[in-house]
Amino acid sequence: MAIRKNVEPGGGAALAPEQSRVKPPPMYKVLLLNDDFTPMDFVVIVLEKFFSLSREQSTQVMLKVHREGKGACGVYPQDVAATKVQQVSEYSRRHQHPLACVMEED
Repeated sequence: MAIRKNVEPGGGAALAPEQSRVKPPPMYKVLLLNDDFTPMDFVVIVLEKFFSLSREQSTQVMLKVHREGKGACGVYPQDVAATKVQQVSEYSRRHQHPLACVMEED
């Protein structure tokens, strides 16, 4: 909050709080991209583990990825989205799957 100096009649000065508006940070969608090698079950596990989706929600997102080529896992501030992309990518490589996870501004 910024402080603004008000000059009162008679020469005195009073401090009054100045309202500043902070716009919310940009949000980013985290997406999984389809490939021909990553098993569907692994994608469901990733969605449950890193995005806290239920089995049913994870299955729906996995099917969207399979049918449409990509599917949204969630919308987050930039640093959270970047961390999730990194975590999913590392986990996928560790399990020898080429699952791609990306982020784009919402």
